[in-house]
Amino acid sequence: MADLKGRDLLSVSDFNREEIEEVFYLAKKLKLETKTGKRISDYLRGKTVALFFEKPSTRTRISFEVGVYELGGYPLYLNAQDLQLKRGETIKDTARVLERYVSGIMARVYSHNTLLELAEYCNIPVINGLSDLEHPCQVISDFFTIREKKGERRIKLVYLGDGNNVAHSLILCGAILGMEIVCSCPKDFYPHTMVLEKAKEIAKKTSAKIEIIEDPKLAVRDADVLYTDVWVSMGQEEEKEKRLKVFPPYQLNNKLLSLAKEDVIVMHCLPAHRGEEITDEVMDGPHSVIFDQAENRLHVQKAIMALLI
Repeated sequence: MADLKGRDLLSVSDFNREEIEEVFYLAKKLKLETKTGKRISDYLRGKTVALFFEKPSTRTRISFEVGVYELGGYPLYLNAQDLQLKRGETIKDTARVLERYVSGIMARVYSHNTLLELAEYCNIPVINGLSDLEHPCQVISDFFTIREKKGERRIKLVYLGDGNNVAHSLILCGAILGMEIVCSCPKDFYPHTMVLEKAKEIAKKTSAKIEIIEDPKLAVRDADVLYTDVWVSMGQEEEKEKRLKVFPPYQLNNKLLSLAKEDVIVMHCLPAHRGEEITDEVMDGPHSVIFDQAENRLHVQKAIMALLI
């Protein structure tokens, strides 16, 4: 059994395959517990977990708050605008104070450097609830959903659209788990070179396959999973006009769907801009597992907190 106690989760690559499998095992157990109503876990009894938000959220906030409560702990919601950070207190000092009050921190931030600084200056687990570089809790949960739907086998996942933080975590997690991951993005919106290089190094040890295929019609052939995200993320509003001109060929619609495998599943990390990156017909159609995927955030994040905190 992997021992994750006291560790941070800032990047998917902070975990190896055995550790991700440990998260899956516990998440499955906790999900069954939730469904049957038989509560057998109290991993966070007597513990407070700070939930620190610079960015607004629906799924991250709700799933972490409910998750801490269901594990027997107290979720302390902290909006950055309500803290002394607004008046100039440093992340370093905030981290040093928080570690004396709480047992762990989940942070949803604009800059990944904020997470690195939080983790450097406090001796309690820090969990990345989203940064500009990665979204590890989302993606570990996504692969848990894929495991539920496709079983324990190698799959081909095709990500369509912006090579963003979600794409980064999908590439890294897919590499660790030995999957085939294809990113289909416009040339100016490829995933970060540093992430691609890291994933390809991991793939050499796991026999994973990591590819960039710019043409979405070629990319989706034989796909087991089609995955998309918004074209304009928070903080990118100034680029909206440019992005909406470039991305339409990458829209996840019935035409692209028909080029994948017959039993392909469709995923989206939400929120969705219906009619932009995905159509209503696909999002609400028989191939969509999007809301199962959203539900699994709760179960997987409970497992992550239970193992780390």
